[in-house]
This record gives sequence, structure tokens and C-alpha cells, in this order.
Amino acid sequence: MSSTEPLAGKTALVTGGSRGIGRAIALRLAADGARVGVHYAGNETAAKETVDAIEAAGGSAFAFRTELGVPGDADALWAAFDEHAGDDHGLDILVNNAGIAGPGLIHEVEEADYDRVFAVNAKAPFFIIQKGLDRLRDGGRIINISSGVTKVAFPGMTSYAASKGAVEVLTLTLAQTLGSRDITVNAVSPGTIETDIHPWMADPAAKAHAARFSVFNRVGRPGDVADVVGFLASDDARWVTGQNIDASGGSGLGL
Repeated sequence: MSSTEPLAGKTALVTGGSRGIGRAIALRLAADGARVGVHYAGNETAAKETVDAIEAAGGSAFAFRTELGVPGDADALWAAFDEHAGDDHGLDILVNNAGIAGPGLIHEVEEADYDRVFAVNAKAPFFIIQKGLDRLRDGGRIINISSGVTKVAFPGMTSYAASKGAVEVLTLTLAQTLGSRDITVNAVSPGTIETDIHPWMADPAAKAHAARFSVFNRVGRPGDVADVVGFLASDDARWVTGQNIDASGGSGLGL
């Protein structure tokens, strides 16, 4: 194994890997030597750009599309993965990154919206993991992307925060369940990250307000999260499991 490519020979899957944090994670894992499956739900152009960027840098990747949050989504995802992965369907690193926002105070949340948020953010990762365990090699890594909104009260994001809380409990439980196979299971909780899903950051005043939550007085960048995932995916993190790593730039420490 090359010291500059700690994940050489490994295969990774990143759900929601075409944009934002997911794209940065896919790029980081590929830079570390992994072959990366870039899952996406709808933006084929962005997924192709991610694969092209990985290959231009000398890495290996493939993209495939499936919808999450619908009946049979995990089966469909693994079928698509198998179709594009080639002869070897084994997996070493699974990053459950795909998620959707669910704003609204409790009295504003419609049942259908609640069900959709939980179907994508909590149910999909559960069954993706369950149905992927026969592909995940011993000594593998599962990394679930949670959120800093589980740390403090965000009344305007009640259903979203609850769905991410479910992911954190799942992480803790699976860390014990899968320890006998030397599989580590961890979560990463970003704070406010500057991506194209936050168009409100185009307003300098709004961005400056968000920056003040961090002790570094800036909003996060996708790479800030991807680098933590890269560590957890590596052998350096072999003794770390069942943890939720805060990657929020110290957001809320003074609250």
C-alpha cells in the first residue's frame, strides 16, 4: 500500500455523492486511492462531473442513479451498484451521506413531509446497511453523516433533527453489533457548510451571521467534513468506533 494512498485497493460507496459534502467525500476517498461509487438521485450532470474530476486526478470512480425514500430503495441501490461495479461486488467503505432537509416548527410539519424526511434520512441508511452487510468486507468502515442540529434545540428543524438523531443511535448500536467483524461504525456531524443547497449564503449578511456560530468565525467548507471522513475511512481510525465526530468548527461552544 502506498503511503500516499492509504485506501489503495479499497472500494467505497458514497450516497448522494454528486454534489456538496458528498462530492467532497468522494473526491477525498478517491485521492486516498479508493475506487468510488458515486450514487446520485437526480443530477446526472453533477455526478458525471464528480467522476470526471476523480478520473482527471488519476483516480477511479463510477456513477449510478437510484431514488431513496421509496419502497425497495435499498434493493434498487445495491442492484445498481452491482451493475456498475464490475466483477467484484465487495465493498470496504460505505458513506451514508444522502439526506434531505425538513424545515418547520412542529405545528407546521405535514405528515407526508415527516414521512419523506425519515424515509430518506433514517430508513434508507438502515436498510442500505442491512442489505449491504454481505458485500461489506471484514475490517470495513461505515460512516453516517449526521448533523450539528442534534446537539442543540433547533425548533425550526424538528423532523430533520429527529431523523438525524435516529442515525446517531443506529451508529452506536451497529458499532457494537459489527465489532466482531472489525467493522467500525461512526457518524460525522457537520455544522453550517457552504454548498449550492444553501443559496441564502449569497447574502453576505446571512453568511456572516452563520459564520458567527463557529469559533473560527467562518462557515464550513465541504472539504472540512470530507477530511474527517477520510480519517475515519483509513486504518488510522481502526480503534475508533461508535463515535459521533463533531465537524462544526466548534459551533455553539459558547451557548
